Amino acid sequence: MKRSLLGIAFATLAAGCASMMAAGSGARATLTPTAGNQASGTVTFETRGDKLRVSAKVSGLSPGPHGFHIHEKGDCSAPDAMSAGGHFNPTGKSHGEPGAPDHHGGDMPMLTADASGNATLEATIDTVTIGGGATDIIGKSAVVHKDADDFKSQPAGNSGPRVACGVIARS
Repeated sequence: MKRSLLGIAFATLAAGCASMMAAGSGARATLTPTAGNQASGTVTFETRGDKLRVSAKVSGLSPGPHGFHIHEKGDCSAPDAMSAGGHFNPTGKSHGEPGAPDHHGGDMPMLTADASGNATLEATIDTVTIGGGATDIIGKSAVVHKDADDFKSQPAGNSGPRVACGVIARS
């Protein structure tokens, strides 16, 4: 009887943990253009172990590279999206290349638009999470900038005005 009850308790606990992990595993932002711009699209985030898989599809961009970041506030209400605040930086690091040891949690690889203004990105990042704690991106925003990110200038890479913004929510 004791073994049977222990088995049931373990199965219940395992099922609860699995549902909690699934609930925190995905997020999405719908990008809308800032005033005077045409950029729009979607960004999805999916937990893969201790990393996040980022998938972005954006249209309406000028051809070439564009800075792409997670910003600290989930507020895209200002016409220029400045209401989204600065880069999400929960660990207090300097801005930098996403693959470098030191960079903001919100630093992501650049989007590169083709001649038609379309950009796609599939990348893995390891400085932010979904589902709680200081590095949680739920309630933050995804922002696309007009220019390339130089990954050196502080605090934001000199990537110019914001052309699209979307609040990150659980999916």
